[in-house]
Amino acid sequence: MMILYGCLTLGMVACAMLAIRSSRLVVSSLWLAALSALLAVLIYLLGAARVAVIELSVGAGLVTVLLVFAVGIAGDEAAAQKPLVPRLLSWGLGLVVLALLGWFVLPLVAAPSPASQPSLASLLWEGRALDVLIQVVLIFCGVLGVLGLLASAVPVEAAKREQALPALEDGPESGPIAEQGRMQP
Repeated sequence: MMILYGCLTLGMVACAMLAIRSSRLVVSSLWLAALSALLAVLIYLLGAARVAVIELSVGAGLVTVLLVFAVGIAGDEAAAQKPLVPRLLSWGLGLVVLALLGWFVLPLVAAPSPASQPSLASLLWEGRALDVLIQVVLIFCGVLGVLGLLASAVPVEAAKREQALPALEDGPESGPIAEQGRMQP
């Protein structure tokens, strides 16, 4: 079980680092959703099933949809600014946080396992059915929004290429340069 906790912790740290290092905000929000999903799995394994369900639905679902929606409205432009915190200090604080996270997540003494907890499916669907269905619809809309944002860059590039092609296909006899030549006697 300790190996699983360690793998989940390393996965969360990797997702966090990739979210920070990503240059596009949509990609960063997807890495944060993956981090939240791994955190929900870890919380569930630690015995807090209801908290895990809330983390999964709100953290990985609703917050991701809101972030993608906000990025879609505001735009996904990378700001080229000088970092506020020096690189050495940020790495040092990151290592301290990683050490504290490992200390709290990976206890030295094995804790007793919880007596019995309901399955995730019964906890998710029986107590909060309407709530979960609404969140599934929101997540679905968010995924469609992400696909729309990622696909919108392709038609713009294709349209630019199509506008450039007719001038090349007509040959040197047509186009603005050829018409200028015909106007002059």
